[in-house]
Amino acid sequence: MTSTRPETPALHLEALFTRALDDGRASAAPALKPVSAPPSPAQLPDFALQAPAAGPHTLPVGHEVLAELRSQASIRIGEAAGADASMTEHDRRQRGQSIITHVVSQWATKYAATATPLTPEQEKAVQKAVFDELFRAGRLQPLLDDPNVENILINGDKVRVDYADRPSRSWDPIAKNDRDLINLINHIARMQGQGERALTPATPNLNMRLADGSRLAASAWVTPQPHIVIRRHRTRGQGLDDLVGWGTIDPALAHFLRACVRGRKNVIVVGSQGVGKTSLLRAMAREIPRSERVGTLESEYELYLHEDPEGPEVVAYEGRESNGERGPDGKLQGELNLSDLFPQLLRMSLRRVIVGEVRSKEVVPMLHAMNEGEGGSMATLHARSPQLSIERLATLCLEAGIGMTEALAYRLIAQAVDFVVFVRLVDETELVGPNGKPGRKHRFVSHVMEISGIGEGGRPSHQMVFAPREQDGRREARAVPHGNISQSCLEDLMRAGLDRSVLRHPWGSWGTPLDTVMPL
Repeated sequence: MTSTRPETPALHLEALFTRALDDGRASAAPALKPVSAPPSPAQLPDFALQAPAAGPHTLPVGHEVLAELRSQASIRIGEAAGADASMTEHDRRQRGQSIITHVVSQWATKYAATATPLTPEQEKAVQKAVFDELFRAGRLQPLLDDPNVENILINGDKVRVDYADRPSRSWDPIAKNDRDLINLINHIARMQGQGERALTPATPNLNMRLADGSRLAASAWVTPQPHIVIRRHRTRGQGLDDLVGWGTIDPALAHFLRACVRGRKNVIVVGSQGVGKTSLLRAMAREIPRSERVGTLESEYELYLHEDPEGPEVVAYEGRESNGERGPDGKLQGELNLSDLFPQLLRMSLRRVIVGEVRSKEVVPMLHAMNEGEGGSMATLHARSPQLSIERLATLCLEAGIGMTEALAYRLIAQAVDFVVFVRLVDETELVGPNGKPGRKHRFVSHVMEISGIGEGGRPSHQMVFAPREQDGRREARAVPHGNISQSCLEDLMRAGLDRSVLRHPWGSWGTPLDTVMPL
C-alpha cells in the first residue's frame, strides 16, 4: 500500500516546531505496544506528535481564550491558503503551526503585561492546544495520545477516562457547552475523511473510526446531553506470541490456535465488551498464509489487516452510514450495512471471510460462507459464556427476518462453526492487595469449545477442548487442556502442524500463577 505519510519538513520549520512542541514523548506501557497511526491524508508530521499526554488542569487558559486564539490563527491560515492555491494539506498544517506559534507568542507578550507571565512550558502547551483545536481532536487529543487510555466516556460536560494500568478518573470538560462538543465531533469526522458521517438532528447517532484505529460512537438529540464513547485499540500488528507475553494465552493455546487457522477451522471469538476479542482475532488472522486472499467486513475498520505488511492479501469492506434522508421505500438513503456488502464481498474470489463483529442479520450470510467455503473464516461475537454464544447466534438468525426456524438456525450453526474461543476480563483496578499492591486488568482466554455436530433436541453438541480446572486444591481460571476433541478434527489439526502432546498437559503451560488481588 502506498504511504501517504508526509515527507520530513524543511529544517528551519522542523527546528521551529521542535522548540514549540518538544516536551518529549509519552512513555509506552511496559507490556503493550502503542498504536501507530495508519497512513492518512490528514496525518501529522512526525515532530507534531512529540508532545506528551497532558492531564487535567494543565492548560493555563480557558475555553474562551483558546477560542479567540483559534479564531485569529484560523483567519490567517485561511488567508495564507487563499494566497497560494497550490498549498497541500500537509503544507497548510506546516504553515498553520508557524502562524499559531506567532499568534500565541503575541498574545503571551500582551498577557504578561497584565498578569503573571507564562512559563515556556505553558506557552508551548497553549500552542499545542490551539494546533489541536484546528488540526486534530481539540481537548480530546491528549487522551488519544496517551497509550494507557482504554476508553473515553463523555456525557456532556462530564468526562471519565478508563486506563489499562490504573483506576478510572474524571477529566476536564472537553468543550464549553453541548453545541461546541457536537461541533468538535463533526470536526473530527471531517478530519478523518468521513464526510458522509455527521452528528445532526437528521442523523442523531454517529459511529466512525479515528485515524489511530479507535472507534467513536456518539448520540445527541435523542439523549438529554451529547453522549460520546471512544474505545481505543491500543495495540496493532501483534501476533499470537505477543499475546503469550501479555498473559492472554499460553504457548500451548498459541500452538493450538495457530493450528486452527492453518487447518482452516471456522472460529468465533467470544466475550463481553472490551475484553480483547478484536486483538485476538487480529493476531490469529496474521497466521493466515500471505499467499491467501482474504475478505474483511466491518462496520468501522478495526482489524486493519489490509494495512499489515506481514499479513495476507486482503479485500477490506467497511459499512457506510446514511445521509439521514429516506427514499420512497422508507429506507435510509446511502446506508450500506454489512448484510448489504456481504454478497459483493463473496464475489471477490476469496478463500476466507473475516467479520469484525457479528451484530445483526449479516450472521446468516456469514454462516453460509463458513459452511459453503473452504473453511478458515472467523468473526467476533458478544456473549457472556461460550455456551451462550450458540444461543446468541441462533437469536440473530431468527431476527434476520428471512423466516428461518430455530431448528434450521441450530443446524446451520452446527455445520458452520468449528470452535468458539472465549476471552474473559477481570478488572481489579479499583482493588488493592494486602501488601498494598494495586490491582490491574487481566485479559485471558478461559475456554476453547468445539462444536461437534447436532446433539440432543437438534441443538449443536459441544465439548471443551480447553477450560478452567480445579483439582486437588489447585485451581486455574485460565484455559488449560481437557483433552476433549473429536477424532476427525484432531486429525485435521495434526495435518496442519498440531503437536497433540500439548493437549496432554492438564495444567497447560501458563508458567506463573494468575496474579489477582481476589482469588478466581
